[in-house]
Formats: sequence, structure tokens, C-alpha cells
Amino acid sequence: MGRYCSECNDWCSREDFSFNQWKKGDGYSRCLDCTQGNNNTYSYECHKCYKTFDSQNSLNMHMQVHRPRNVSCPICGDCRFRSGANAVQHVESGYCSGCKGRNNARNNIYQFARSQRAMQPYMTGTPMLTNGGYRDGSTPDYPYHCYQCNKQFRHLSQLLQHNDQKHGQMRMLQY
Repeated sequence: MGRYCSECNDWCSREDFSFNQWKKGDGYSRCLDCTQGNNNTYSYECHKCYKTFDSQNSLNMHMQVHRPRNVSCPICGDCRFRSGANAVQHVESGYCSGCKGRNNARNNIYQFARSQRAMQPYMTGTPMLTNGGYRDGSTPDYPYHCYQCNKQFRHLSQLLQHNDQKHGQMRMLQY
């Protein structure tokens, strides 16, 4: 029993795939050599600076350095970020001049996200039994989720980065 690797197109036996890759199914599975970077027949080149990388993921991460710094912070308005995730990380870190402190920043970001119509599909619903929580203005432990793959996130910046890298959605928030 075997299948073709979706990356190198080699015929591989079941043992040549990790369990998770095998579960993806025929036409979607990548062999161990490709997932672990052992297959050096392919290199991925940046079309802007011509650096080469061992994997598509490494190239995708590198491409962020070529993005313009034209995203502004939703709180202080500082325009020096390459993505919405970077701007939100700036706020969540507690270093934004508009809202000092991590907990305060996390609550402000949560309130801001709740007020955005485009963010509603990404907000985790409040549980039926809250045991007195969330009514006092606090933020749930994992208030965000990706509706496409149902993964949950503690910080909005994690969700934004996930959607940018996994689903190609760079601009979820409008501010």
C-alpha cells in the first residue's frame, strides 16, 4: 500500500509518511523526506532577493520581510507594521503608548475586536454557564477561533498570523 508524495511526486510506501500526512489522503500527503527537509532536489527561491530556502514554509515566513510597513496600530496610530498581526502584537505586548500593561491591552483588543462586524465569525461564543465570568468586562481565556479550521487562540495576533499564513487572509480588521 502506498501513494505518490504531493511534493516530490515519488511513489512511497505507507512507512514513508507520518501518520498525520497519511491521514490527509492521496494527492495531499507529503513523504517524510519532504516534510523533514531531507529532499534537497527542490529549493524555494525568493523572487525579490533571490535567497533560497529548504521549504515553502520557510520561504513564506521570509516573504514577510518584503512587505511594506504600512499598517498602523489601532490604538496609538503608529504606522510602522508589516501586518495586522504585528500591529496587534505591539498592543498585546503592553508597549503601546495608548494602553499600558498586558492585561489592559488584551482587554482593549478584545473589546475592539468584538466591535468589528468582520470579526464576529472569529469570536468564540460565550459559554452557557460562565460561573460569574465575562460579565465584569474580563476577556475569556480563548476568545478567538478560526471558523475555517476551528482552531482556538488566546491572542488576536495569533489568529491574525494564522489566517495570514494558513488561509491567505492578510486584512481581517479595518481600522
